[in-house]
Amino acid sequence: MTTQQAASLSEVPLLSPSGLQRARGTGRIGVVRRDGRTRLKTFYQEGCAKIRLPRAHHEALEAVIINTSGGLTGGDRLNWHAEAGAETRLSITTQACERIYRSAGGAAEVATRIVAHRGAHVDWLPQETILFEQSRLKRSLTVELAAGATFTAVEAVLLGREAMGETALTARLSDQWRIFREGRLIHAEATQLAGTGFERHASSLLAGSNAFATLLAVVPDAEERLAAVRRLLPAGTAAGASAQGERLVVRLLAPSGLALRRILAPAIAHLSGAGALPRLWTI
Repeated sequence: MTTQQAASLSEVPLLSPSGLQRARGTGRIGVVRRDGRTRLKTFYQEGCAKIRLPRAHHEALEAVIINTSGGLTGGDRLNWHAEAGAETRLSITTQACERIYRSAGGAAEVATRIVAHRGAHVDWLPQETILFEQSRLKRSLTVELAAGATFTAVEAVLLGREAMGETALTARLSDQWRIFREGRLIHAEATQLAGTGFERHASSLLAGSNAFATLLAVVPDAEERLAAVRRLLPAGTAAGASAQGERLVVRLLAPSGLALRRILAPAIAHLSGAGALPRLWTI
């Protein structure tokens, strides 16, 4: 068997006990500071997980993560790992929105682990996740920050496809975030959608919105930045921002994905290490 044939076989989705194909993917990237710039140190991709490194017009090295299976369904698994060396700048985004399709059993699982060493900054800025009817997604984000490291993250969720009039009332989501500073937990949150009408329509929950997002920045001047972030949120929108210590959190609701992105984009640009959206967000 040739090396090329072996590589091709490694990308064939595994079979579940029921005989259905399941997507598997693992992607890892590491960067280091050398000659005054952030440069690639480690690079690994397996299965349906791919990473591309487009030319960036700012200090950060930009990585685009891609799921080549075209979407996820029950039983699929993706794992992403990023490590930013001391004083580096790393920006991670996705090629497009991730689609979570109807599950025939079980949840699609996506696990992300990010390590930022002393003085590094990492932007975790994937584009929106679209949940379809009867989809199930279990997702986790674990971040380990050393002294002086900073971090910005966004996760935006669309409930169905707006153009098709979908609302994905039966979609289910479990999303866990854990952020550590030198081994000490500094931020934890959990988002849960159980596919009930109450959570979608209750005024204290989604209030009929079809899109929502959380934007988090872990920066030393979080409280000083709060006023500027609040000015970026249009009056009359279902949005709120708060800061405590080194954490600034923005939460948004919107009737559609387009409306959500219009509200979210200026805040992301303000809080990202590059001071701008990733290029793929504007294409």
